[in-house]
Amino acid sequence: MASVEQTTAGCTDSATTIAVENPATGEQITTVPVLSAADLEAMAGRARAAQPGWEELGFDGRARVLRRAQKWMLDNPDRVIDIVVSETGKTHEDAQLADFGYTMTALGFWAKEAAGYLADERLPSWNNPLAAGKKLTIRYAPVGLIGVIGPWNYPIANSFGDCIPALAAGNSVILKPSEVTPLSSLLMAEMMRECGLPEYVFQVATGDGATGAALIEQVDCVMFTGSTKTGRAVMRAAAEKLVPCYLELGGKDPMIVCADANLDRAANAAAFYSMNNAGQVCISIERCYVESPIYDEFVRKVTDNVLKLRQGAPQGVGTVEVGAVIFPPQLEIVADHVRDAVEKGAKVLTGGHSRPGPGRFYEPTVLVDVDHSMKCMQEETFGPTLPIMRVADADEAVRLANDSEYGLQASVWTGDVKRGEAIARRLQAGSVCVNDAQMNYAALNLPMGGWKASGMGTRHGANGIRKYTKVQSLLITRYALKREPFMFPYRPGRTLALRRMLKLLYGRRSGD
Repeated sequence: MASVEQTTAGCTDSATTIAVENPATGEQITTVPVLSAADLEAMAGRARAAQPGWEELGFDGRARVLRRAQKWMLDNPDRVIDIVVSETGKTHEDAQLADFGYTMTALGFWAKEAAGYLADERLPSWNNPLAAGKKLTIRYAPVGLIGVIGPWNYPIANSFGDCIPALAAGNSVILKPSEVTPLSSLLMAEMMRECGLPEYVFQVATGDGATGAALIEQVDCVMFTGSTKTGRAVMRAAAEKLVPCYLELGGKDPMIVCADANLDRAANAAAFYSMNNAGQVCISIERCYVESPIYDEFVRKVTDNVLKLRQGAPQGVGTVEVGAVIFPPQLEIVADHVRDAVEKGAKVLTGGHSRPGPGRFYEPTVLVDVDHSMKCMQEETFGPTLPIMRVADADEAVRLANDSEYGLQASVWTGDVKRGEAIARRLQAGSVCVNDAQMNYAALNLPMGGWKASGMGTRHGANGIRKYTKVQSLLITRYALKREPFMFPYRPGRTLALRRMLKLLYGRRSGD
């Protein structure tokens, strides 16, 4: 584990610390300092001083560092996975699939693709007579200093993962991890130093909400992943600073199961994609709509799958399927949603209770007889629950799926892929999978972002790195007259001649 002293070198001694605990056991692991506004100002100064040298390395030089980091992860899988498991209480498999697997892949992806996504773009000049013959170019330049505020559910994939394209673009980055899970980010800082990243290009600022607010005051661009409530506050603060702000926020992701779906695959997927990482996934299946003809069989298959899940503190690989609830207040939110559903007529088929300690656990829970008056169908639960609702047909399912303030992700399950895509295009979500779920996140060339209250901007793909740049337009005139026809002095003959030229060029097309 990276030492706090190494990672926060140069910061003031903090009298305030945060205890980091293992949510699966309740044991305290260590403490980290709460950095102050003065600390963040000093970190930003060092980051800005280091950024030009990092940018000057060019795409090839930066890619070499990222590829060394990819190899470092491949050489140290147990170290990475163990530290994630220790501060999240998730299973080794959940940590391996996302925090390790995604991040290792992303390092190689951005090392390879950054140069192409950010290459100069030549634009045609023939479509405007005033620009004819001129060289038109779009250039992408680093913003400078990026502030990333990460969540607690995936402390590497969704925290350091957003730093990778920012670094590949030539920026310096300060990452403020969740106060609940800071140790994984500190390990990433150690990794990047060992892999040759210039000092102060990537720094980790441990602390609480005030630390995050102080970070926004110092940076040129903000990337935030977390709740919609906090996202609104981040956006207000960024607006006051007039800096770009990108948000990946809450979700209430629907699953639509059509009568012609492969029921075994759909039921296996429903159990996995609602319960993996104990349901603490922004793109987790949080509600399920099933066409009436196959509803009973689907519910039976899903319930059988969930009943077989083992839950508890991970004791190594393959020991449990469902880990702990990472964030202490989240346990009560999950319990409240189940309690509210039951009070309004829902039935619990399995689970439905918090497990006694040590550690924080909520039983994997399947709910039926649910409707949209219940919190579990409207508000983000972010826990190991799956409410399943019977619908008459896909049209009703689409209407109910869209009846939400959220629009992060959705999935459609059907034997007719053409029909599935047609349904997907009707859903109000930034990403939709047909006969799959969550796997779009692994397609790093495919943009991922939310509609409605689920966020602003995207990660992955071209926009996932271009958002960390400033666009510069270049117009180069190589050959020109001494005086253009439209320049001073104005003459009636020239003015009318220019008017006739415009009519000649555009008159026939304007009435089409």
